[in-house]
Amino acid sequence: MIKIMTLGETPENEIFARSADTLDVSGPVAEIIANVRARGDAALREYCDRFDGGAPERLEVTAGELDGAMAALEPHFLEVMREAAENIRAFHLRQLREGYVTHPREGVTLGERIQPLRRVGLYVPGGTAALPSSVLMSAVPAKLAGVHEIVMVTPARGGVIAPQILAAAKIAGVDRIFKVGGAHAVAALAYGTESIPRVDKIVGPGNAYVAEAKRQVFGAVAIDMIAGPSEILIMADSSADPEFVAADLLSQAEHDRNASAVLVTDCQSLARAVQAEIEVQLPQLPRQEIARASIDKNGKIILTDDLGKAVDAANRIAPEHMEIYTRDPMEYLERVTNAGSVFVGGATPEPVGDYFAGCNHTLPTGGTARFSSPLGVDDFVKKSQYLCYTPGALAREGADIACFARREGLEAHAKSVTRRLERWGK
Repeated sequence: MIKIMTLGETPENEIFARSADTLDVSGPVAEIIANVRARGDAALREYCDRFDGGAPERLEVTAGELDGAMAALEPHFLEVMREAAENIRAFHLRQLREGYVTHPREGVTLGERIQPLRRVGLYVPGGTAALPSSVLMSAVPAKLAGVHEIVMVTPARGGVIAPQILAAAKIAGVDRIFKVGGAHAVAALAYGTESIPRVDKIVGPGNAYVAEAKRQVFGAVAIDMIAGPSEILIMADSSADPEFVAADLLSQAEHDRNASAVLVTDCQSLARAVQAEIEVQLPQLPRQEIARASIDKNGKIILTDDLGKAVDAANRIAPEHMEIYTRDPMEYLERVTNAGSVFVGGATPEPVGDYFAGCNHTLPTGGTARFSSPLGVDDFVKKSQYLCYTPGALAREGADIACFARREGLEAHAKSVTRRLERWGK
């Protein structure tokens, strides 16, 4: 049963404790990465045999397999995915921006260029659930950014990828797809093999092994974030419907045994009603075993004196998803400073953002919403700067530049400027 805690009475280390996957997989992951770097496709096939029930004859998905996946799905669901992709595209289109050039002083030109990454690797989970939404959320912004090639990896159980995953990839414009998952797929993207090309950045969530692999290859390749277990925090008052609140909490609890579902409220009767309603709804879920573990381990209801303190508690927790379910939810939106994505009002449950609204669902977890952002177009571009001085501009500012260099004890820096000035007689 979900725990009820009272802010100011329950120890803070219990109220603000975070879910954690305590499994240390750094050693096994390091071995996997080293093996893939040394042996390439041969190592990938061995890991596919071990983890996925057999290595596929061909690692790369063919055009025929993509067409077959599209044909296998009902037309209505294909249309739903196309609509979702268009909503995601429309939202992220506003994130596109251009570089700039400025002439701040006579003879000085400064500028910034924004360029798409050449090749991006997209990791798509394939464990306890197939997530075509994750394909759309990563690939659509990458395409908008102008990424030249999107390479997708995903586990293939018995050599087969779920058709909805392949269909989403085709709709989103993924260029190449490989039947490889886990830490070995991350290693292949980071360093390249005979079949899988090396990428510039890896994005997408995964299990503890995938997260650790991303951590270990960072530096050889860029990553989006280290994704932890899913999180939801609902801030609610007495106007909230306990049936809906319980359903929303369970929507994230069913993701993962380490997921966290938190309700913060100033209403004791709502807290008790939600606690009871979770016990009614949970046994009805196909993934009840996972949801039960999550609720019992990490679920909590935090009682506060007022909603102002509830907002403060939410900002301290910095959740991945936050719902504001109050009489006047917009009143509190501006006060939320730490949340990956905010769902405003009782008619905006978290799955609206997961699938269809258009905002991205790849969000910072584990409190990292304090300093990081949802996945977006900016994750698929790089910026470079340029500057150009005329001889007259260098003559005007050169002495100051040399002065600065000498104060840092770098005479060669100073000389690279003053030699020009001396040659030019400036």
